[in-house]
Amino acid sequence: MKPRISAASAGEIRLGGLQVRRMGFGAMRVCGPGVWGAPRDRAAAHRVFRRAIELGVNFFDTADSYGPEVDETLIAEALHPYPDGLVIATKGGLLRPHRNAWDPDGRPEHLRRALEGSLKRLRLECIDLYQLHAPDPRVPLAESVGALADMQRAGKIRHIGVSNVSLAELDTARRIATIVSVQNEYNVGERSSDDVLAACRRLGIAFLPWYPLGAGAALRSAGVKQIARRHGASPAQVALAWLLARSPVMLPIPGTASLEHLEENVAAAALGIPAEELGQL
Repeated sequence: MKPRISAASAGEIRLGGLQVRRMGFGAMRVCGPGVWGAPRDRAAAHRVFRRAIELGVNFFDTADSYGPEVDETLIAEALHPYPDGLVIATKGGLLRPHRNAWDPDGRPEHLRRALEGSLKRLRLECIDLYQLHAPDPRVPLAESVGALADMQRAGKIRHIGVSNVSLAELDTARRIATIVSVQNEYNVGERSSDDVLAACRRLGIAFLPWYPLGAGAALRSAGVKQIARRHGASPAQVALAWLLARSPVMLPIPGTASLEHLEENVAAAALGIPAEELGQL
């Protein structure tokens, strides 16, 4: 009999006053090609979300720019009313005027509109974790984070996170509001945020690595493939196990539109690869 796959095998982590399992789900990939438009099979997208819940995942990551304004709607269609304990994190601060554009807009007035749109699409009165998607070079970061702090005081945001930030930007954000999460690119082959990760561990801030599989690059690593063969695992599972072992504040959010890949990713939580092997990567 095959062992039961469960995100609970990854252990748990705190996000401010929230407790979630350390294997989350990045919902971006269920949108249309290029994270643009609706999926070809809406019902299949709903099945992926529901299967993630069945596998014990209780942290979903999304954003208003995914689609745009598609991903959040799909989550609500599939899961509302939401099961107890599910934490949905969303983000605002990027515009998608066309398929290939991801343009920062950190103006307070835009962030207020973005939050209201996310609340409506997700059918929520308060978002558990709202993240600034990226600093806007045309807007002082303190103004962008200050707008989120204002909306937190208004009861529309429970916790605040930041994404795509440097160590200095994290320090700036922390002077304005309590920051419970950072979401930066991080994987076996991309470790330029090591200093930010170290600060998160020191401060007890959750670190959400986006592109946890390096858009496939991590899966082509000779070291990853060697460990995968040795343990009868997939390269994706080894790359995710490496992230979980890398830091206790790591909260991977692998995304997929495939039920098979979803189960494969969640199963990585229970691989049990010795730390010395993963350390060779």
